[in-house]
Amino acid sequence: MLYNLLPAFSDDFQLFNLFRYLTFRAAGAVITAMVISFVLGPFIIRSLKARQNEGQPIREDGPEGHLLTKRGTPTMGGVMIILSLTVSTLLWADLSNSYVWTVLLVTGGFGLIGFGDDYLKITKRNPKGLSSKFKFLAQLLVSAVAAIVIASSTPTHLSEGLAVPFFKDLLLDLGIFFIPFAMIVMTGASNAVNLTDGLDGLAIVPVMIAAAVFALISYLAGNIVFSDYLQILYVPGAGELAIFCAALCGASLGFLWFNAPPAMIFMGDTGSLACGGALGAIAVVAKHEIVLAIVGGLFVLETVSVIVQIISFKLTGKRVFRMAPLHHHFEQKGWAEPTIVIRFWIIASVLALVGLATLKLR
Repeated sequence: MLYNLLPAFSDDFQLFNLFRYLTFRAAGAVITAMVISFVLGPFIIRSLKARQNEGQPIREDGPEGHLLTKRGTPTMGGVMIILSLTVSTLLWADLSNSYVWTVLLVTGGFGLIGFGDDYLKITKRNPKGLSSKFKFLAQLLVSAVAAIVIASSTPTHLSEGLAVPFFKDLLLDLGIFFIPFAMIVMTGASNAVNLTDGLDGLAIVPVMIAAAVFALISYLAGNIVFSDYLQILYVPGAGELAIFCAALCGASLGFLWFNAPPAMIFMGDTGSLACGGALGAIAVVAKHEIVLAIVGGLFVLETVSVIVQIISFKLTGKRVFRMAPLHHHFEQKGWAEPTIVIRFWIIASVLALVGLATLKLR
């Protein structure tokens, strides 16, 4: 909003010229989202705790220690993330950019699905919430709308293409399969973050790391000079998503203040589905879907561990891991929760560096 209003008065107030620059607005978005989280966080936590009584229902088939250490902690903390992220983005982004509105649509849509799931868990005191089929279909619907808008907003020669990292000129034309592919990316990223959200602070830091990486990727992909230098695809307008990513970083930092062990609040499906879907949508816009799988490799590992566990048990009756997702396996092995969380953060950081390396290795 500030970008659309203040530069018009730059002749009278030269300071307003700063609002033309993505880097300045990205910094403003980080600070704004973080401050909103810090200010509203205690109020949101008190409100949710007053309404949820016993807090988030704990899975009885999960680690036994969680029945004691996690009981009574309120969920739906994703409301804090979405609120600070949305306000900050609307304040600092170019509101004439269709990509910004599309990513906000995905964030809000997936967040609403997660909110419904969390609400049922709380009111029915059942950790299952919405049926898996309903959640999946609802996610596909939101993803389909977003994919169609993205394809129609992207230049024709890029709209149905899939860029392959490490190859500067390789763009696979997916044709009619682009929409289903984009839907899978957004829905898959959303559920992958959801599966990772099982320990205090475990999911939010990798989300923040991935958002920081894609802030840079979006900025470079939306800049014709830098994209040409790095030999990555130039996507006009994608740079504005750096503001959204910066806001997500700030919102994540603010949420981490309250989610750090021992957590005062959980993000719940409200936050995890929204954050994952947002990252997937940004990757689709910036034409870095495969890079998202590298940068978000921790989310991929957690998802694969669940898939492997299910397939192995159905085919052989045996489990590969002591418990899935992967972080529970290490809990069962006796690792302390902070140890698991910090080591997984390290893995996420290393994978982020590998993902960034794809920008130059071509």
